[in-house]
Amino acid sequence: MLDNMTVEDMTKAVALIDGKYKTEASGGITESTLRSVAECGVDYISIGALTHSVKSLDLSLKVES
Repeated sequence: MLDNMTVEDMTKAVALIDGKYKTEASGGITESTLRSVAECGVDYISIGALTHSVKSLDLSLKVES
């Protein structure tokens, strides 16, 4: 888990890990930083912003008679 790291630090960590383990980047990743994080070589990316900023919608499946 490469959490709250800069892209530069993640790139160094991925090089040190050298494919021995799966890597996941998380913490502070946004749509604007996604590409640079992906390009650093991590296996997985977790983006909390996808769920933190979602607007809820109240749906009801009640059938009124």
